[in-house]
Amino acid sequence: MTIAPTRVRARRLSGCKPTGHLQLGNLFGMILPLVAGQDDSETITMLADLHSLTVEHDPAAVRALTLEQAAVLLAAGVDPQRCTLYVQSHLPEHTQLHYLLECATGYGEAQRMVAFKEKAARAEHVRLSLLTYPVLMAADILLHDTEQVPVGDDQMQHVELARAVANRFNGRYGPTFTVPVAVPAPVAARVMDLAEPTAKMGKTNVVSAGVISILDEPDVVRRKVMRAVTDSGSTVRHDREKQPGVTNLLEIYQACTGSAGHFDSYGRLKRETAEAVVAVLTPIQERYETLRRRPETVEAVLREGAQRARPRAAATLRRAGEAIGLVSS
Repeated sequence: MTIAPTRVRARRLSGCKPTGHLQLGNLFGMILPLVAGQDDSETITMLADLHSLTVEHDPAAVRALTLEQAAVLLAAGVDPQRCTLYVQSHLPEHTQLHYLLECATGYGEAQRMVAFKEKAARAEHVRLSLLTYPVLMAADILLHDTEQVPVGDDQMQHVELARAVANRFNGRYGPTFTVPVAVPAPVAARVMDLAEPTAKMGKTNVVSAGVISILDEPDVVRRKVMRAVTDSGSTVRHDREKQPGVTNLLEIYQACTGSAGHFDSYGRLKRETAEAVVAVLTPIQERYETLRRRPETVEAVLREGAQRARPRAAATLRRAGEAIGLVSS
């Protein structure tokens, strides 16, 4: 009798930074793929509150958004029995490994990060943590022996830094870290701003008129979609270069329904897209409201997630410390 080999699931790490309300792009680009992959991979999801401190912030807002995002993830289908969900700052191993990796990272490597350059150019006071946060991100990834990191184009450079640091550390001090690979986000998941369809929809967009938050009420969603920027002309066709506004609405409709749809006018496209978005968001919002009224449930999930993540994190930190020359405690 032939015995089938045991199927090995890859370990994946995803993260949310509590700097704003989760929006439609997060839902299609990160959350729903995460939920769909819970049975196919060993899934770890982290609320990266430490990363929120690299720029000017409201401490109360960071705490509130951390819990809000946790509840949204659970409402959208993240299952704490199949996914380890926890808050980054609840595992001190993140910051401890961060320092060890700084000892294996060049100043020029951190300074060349595009995200650092862009944010530093806009800030009056540049925090040192803004320069070093890609190294903390590398620690986030390497701490869990992560094999796959689902990312969008804007985070690909950070995964490459994690790979470079892991390979350098392994080469200098002996085999220590699993070297991760980046898993590109689905192309259709790049949801653009409704008011500026050449820019990506984001949690921290200055103008909220073009951003659909997962918790936006139905009438708010409808109003934002109906006011979405379209293009000159009247033909509804998919053309990212010449008709970015229409193309964005078509892709949002398809992401919501699974169908390309056929529309004879911009008005009909907007109306049906608005209703498709509302249909996707309503059940998530209903489950979120139940969790919002029971914050102790969310907090318990986060505590249990940190407890589940700690043994591997502690083992990785101990292994790295010994490799680089520290005396074991």
